[in-house]
Amino acid sequence: MTVSLEQLRRCHLAVDMGAARTRVYVKGAGLVVDEPSVAAVNTRSGSLIAVGAFAERMTGRTPDYIRVVRPVSGGTVVDIEMAQRMLRHLLGEKLRRALRRKPRLRAAACNPHGSDPLAQRAAVETLVGLGASRVELVDTLIAAAVGCGLPVEQPTASMIMVCGAANTQVAVLSLGSIVTAERMPVGGNAIDHAIVQHLRHQHELMLPSQAVRPLQLALSGNGLTRQGPARTEIHGRDVATGLPRSVHVETAAVRDALHTPLTAVLDGIGKVLRDCPPDLVADLSDRGIMMVGGSALLPGLDEMLRNATGMPVHIAERPDVCAVLGLGAMIEGKITPMVLESLAE
Repeated sequence: MTVSLEQLRRCHLAVDMGAARTRVYVKGAGLVVDEPSVAAVNTRSGSLIAVGAFAERMTGRTPDYIRVVRPVSGGTVVDIEMAQRMLRHLLGEKLRRALRRKPRLRAAACNPHGSDPLAQRAAVETLVGLGASRVELVDTLIAAAVGCGLPVEQPTASMIMVCGAANTQVAVLSLGSIVTAERMPVGGNAIDHAIVQHLRHQHELMLPSQAVRPLQLALSGNGLTRQGPARTEIHGRDVATGLPRSVHVETAAVRDALHTPLTAVLDGIGKVLRDCPPDLVADLSDRGIMMVGGSALLPGLDEMLRNATGMPVHIAERPDVCAVLGLGAMIEGKITPMVLESLAE
């Protein structure tokens, strides 16, 4: 780890600002915020109208003077001022008052693997604007591995795949550090886009902006596997007439539409394994891949990866909050590092 556990134990809160959701863990209180990373703004007055779930429901349904914005894209803060305003409202006045009482407020934040210095600075400035005197950045891969209970500090291989909304990150960890890792710009949003394009081109059906997740829920259980339902009914708008229309979609065709984004993920997994030392790869043949992140819950995704790689694939118990819970465990002092001391010569 680039940040020592001793430094993290001094932090008072942990923040995971993702493209889809923002989560905040407060020391001693646990997970206090788990809301979509969305804000609605009145463009006439500049005032904030809504944040979180209510703002997300406004998407595609607002008049001209209301704009729905996402200040986080790909795990990177792209609008610092809006991200600060959104976080203030998500935390609430009572919690902000309690945090302001801390003499030197310290915060820890998840940082996507391989992010550039500009992205790291944006994350730091966002939390400094909320009153943090110091911000520690922790790689999302390590935080997620700790959160799902992998033996990160042991001299054995642990492979983790963080399936986010905008990116998928894959890494092999050992002795508390990343041995090899890869970040692909393919995530849940790319899968949504593939389904939307398939329905538009093959069925001339346009889906509303929030209809892809219900489609994935309709394919729940074994939906994207060959054992799942053969067809499912989808409601949308006809491209030609603009009128509402329903179509029955073949599940096999939806699986085929997902091949392009999933191929990029498989290429990333292959590159990580090729760059990994043989001894660690041997460990992974039994331990397999641990999937975390909100997109890990896509029905049938684990089985598709299992068939493609031939490795065991597991989904964490709470995959969507593993990263912030791992960061929370670090600031609470629940992680015991393996100490490697220099031998006397």
